Amino acid sequence: MHLGTIDILFVVLYMLIIAGISVWSIRKSKASPSDYFLANRNLGWWVIGASILASNVGSEHIVGLAGTGATSGLVMGHYELHSWIVLLLGWVFVPFYMRSMVYTMPEFLERRFNAKARRLLSIIQLLSYVIAKASVTIFAGALVFNSFLGVDFWTGAIILVVITGIYTILGGLHTVMYTEAIQAIVLLLGSAVLLFIGLDKVGGWHAMINSVPKENLNMFRPLSDPNFPWLGILFASPIVGVWYWCTDQHIVQRCLAGKNEREARRGTIFAAYLKLLPFFIFLIPGLIAVAMVKQGTLTLTDNNAAFPTLVKAIMPLGLRGLLAGGLLAALMSSLASVYNACSTLFTMDIYQKMKPAASGKELVKVGRMATGVVVLLGMAWIPLMGRISGTLYQYLQSVQSYLAPPIAAVFLLGVFFKRLNAKGAFTAMVAGFIIGIIKLTLELLQTDLTGVLHDFATINFLYFCIYLFLFSIAVMVIVSLLTPKPSEEQIRGLTFATTVAEDRAASRASWNKWDVILSLIVVVIIVGIFMYFSPLGVAK
Repeated sequence: MHLGTIDILFVVLYMLIIAGISVWSIRKSKASPSDYFLANRNLGWWVIGASILASNVGSEHIVGLAGTGATSGLVMGHYELHSWIVLLLGWVFVPFYMRSMVYTMPEFLERRFNAKARRLLSIIQLLSYVIAKASVTIFAGALVFNSFLGVDFWTGAIILVVITGIYTILGGLHTVMYTEAIQAIVLLLGSAVLLFIGLDKVGGWHAMINSVPKENLNMFRPLSDPNFPWLGILFASPIVGVWYWCTDQHIVQRCLAGKNEREARRGTIFAAYLKLLPFFIFLIPGLIAVAMVKQGTLTLTDNNAAFPTLVKAIMPLGLRGLLAGGLLAALMSSLASVYNACSTLFTMDIYQKMKPAASGKELVKVGRMATGVVVLLGMAWIPLMGRISGTLYQYLQSVQSYLAPPIAAVFLLGVFFKRLNAKGAFTAMVAGFIIGIIKLTLELLQTDLTGVLHDFATINFLYFCIYLFLFSIAVMVIVSLLTPKPSEEQIRGLTFATTVAEDRAASRASWNKWDVILSLIVVVIIVGIFMYFSPLGVAK
């Protein structure tokens, strides 16, 4: 796709704004770990909310969602309507996280359980970031550079990694979050323009609905559906959602950087509203592409290419730069958040444990070096990505379903069940992680398997996610009840049952009726969308 002069000006202007914000942020003090890793715990709700969305949405997210919309319709929209789980983060988990004054999620597990639980979660999160998140984002980003800007794959990858790496290494979380706030705006604007132009091209919303097969509009597929039975997706997607939105370092770190509990919670309420948008501006373009194909106004050879095909076909030359800027924003923000989360996890959970006497300046220096190492590891993984990308994309959602259940179970029961102890939590995390990895490995090898192993390998990933979650809870509860209960001192303030009156009063003072009303509106909107795209609505 060729960019015109106006398009190039859009992209250049965007890069200059990001550079300006980065320079301004980098000049601020980054001498202490609190400054570097948590932006001195001084950020307001709008930066937190915008940053949460920008961290969530990467280029593979945008392009992949449109492809999913074109191929299987709106059923995967369950994962995009997780705004209610973002609210769960703000209302349920944030009070515990803010009170504990932790830097990382593994550190919270140490406070609640023990050092072994912290170490295990640190290793799991670092491995998943380097092998999946960083490499997938770089790979998808390089493809986008190549497709949209005509830049050679490796050149695009190096440009993306170097620019993002520099401002993340120098500026820390403060720079990452302020640039993400701007990037979220650019990203949403660019994609919204594509949505409205696309709807205009197909003759409006109702014309699009009437042009798309009814099954593609149904978010609740029958139980006989081999891929997305409604029972599986209704229960499995929230399990993955709790893990991702409420326990994953690169999301929760944004809340930990808030000035106080009120700003962190309002940041999640703002993020919940923003999280409603991807369903419409990333998934619906897939339906628009299908409608245009049916109307004979678009040729689509590969559903996965629905997004770039649509851009080439309908975006006016002057607006392609806005979309190119939006895609660059998605790339850089998701990559920067992974870099920063990795450096925080390594420095605070591993290095500081090895060298407890390390000074603040030394920790910041190690954090910068850790970011640089992640940059290099992500680049080193790209040649392998070229060989396994097809498989990886096919199983990316499955990978989350295999990693998430034990971690989600540990955090949920950790705050709701005070009898849960360190042995129960650690046993469930180890057993769950091993079973998840076995399932993933066998799934990759399923064509060579027979009998019981083949049956295990081919269990629907949604049902497997539910089974693994229930198994993890059972292991946790049984082991905890058979071993000594944790001391009152250890769990004070870290579970609902042991929160002292003073903390409850402070938490209550941090919200008002408008916070509740705005949160309830999000839930009502989600229920409305579910009903509209169900057999009771347009899919009947």
